[in-house]
Amino acid sequence: MQPLTSSPLTCWVVSDGKAGMENQCIGLAESLGLTPVVKRVRLRTPWRQLTPYWRIGNRFAAGPQGDPVEPPWPDLLIGTGRQSIAVSLAVRQQSGGRTFTVQIQDPVMNPRNFDLIVVPRHDKLRGDNVLVTRGALHRVTPAILAGAAERFAPRLAHLPHPRIAVLIGGDNGVYRLTPTIMGDVAERLANLTRTHGAGLMVTPSRRTGADNEAILRARLSGLPAEVWDGTGENPYFAYLGLADAVVVTCDSVSMTSEACSTGKPVYVIELDGGSPKFRAFHDGLYQDGITRPFDGSLDHWDYVPLNETEVVAEEVRRRLSAHRKRFGLS
Repeated sequence: MQPLTSSPLTCWVVSDGKAGMENQCIGLAESLGLTPVVKRVRLRTPWRQLTPYWRIGNRFAAGPQGDPVEPPWPDLLIGTGRQSIAVSLAVRQQSGGRTFTVQIQDPVMNPRNFDLIVVPRHDKLRGDNVLVTRGALHRVTPAILAGAAERFAPRLAHLPHPRIAVLIGGDNGVYRLTPTIMGDVAERLANLTRTHGAGLMVTPSRRTGADNEAILRARLSGLPAEVWDGTGENPYFAYLGLADAVVVTCDSVSMTSEACSTGKPVYVIELDGGSPKFRAFHDGLYQDGITRPFDGSLDHWDYVPLNETEVVAEEVRRRLSAHRKRFGLS
């Protein structure tokens, strides 16, 4: 990939610190070949309560509890979340428009207040400077997966093929992983080892909960399965890299998107609850032939891997180059 300029560009990632969203921004910056400065901001009152609807004095919005927001202004600012909006608007204004601003997710205001906005297709925002993706941006690349797979291969060499990466989330604002669902899923996973000779590579999360994790471990005990215990290096990337197929709970758009970037069959575990946006996201991937609901079967199918981060990066590259030329910047 050709560099954006002859000298490195400066880049800020602005967020409230939520890892899932912040990683989308960092992934985009890294795809551009940039090492961003991460700014985790905490807004003062009234911006904290009213952003993005309070539009006055945004240069005063960032409070002392967060990272400082002060010149020199970056060449590129990638923001996400409500708390980033006032900062993005302020930096764009105070830089005289020289800072190219990218906002991840719908900022709930006119898109023209930013240079580029990236939204998933289940959001309704559209415009000339709005890019629409099928899934979430992320930091997963083939190189990262290959490196992790190489490091963990000896430890997982005892697991037979086909190997199944199992990514278990849990309760969030709209979904619930109940013990009943966990028991049913664990039994289906166990059956994969019996009927297909599969090896399981399982990573629970903090949201899985101790009771659900206990159910999972009990049902898979004595079977060809590794259930990560949370110690040492996180094997998440290695599991994806070494898997022949992936099973993932539906509660995380990021986790599902990362699984779909592998090009491997992806099965989705449906949980209780949901929302129209989550439903539209998953139904879209089902209709595209990328994912299937997890029913305990194991099949193989091909699809073009989701490469959203690289696609967005190329568009940012193109628009940022034109933007810099307009300002006479090299």
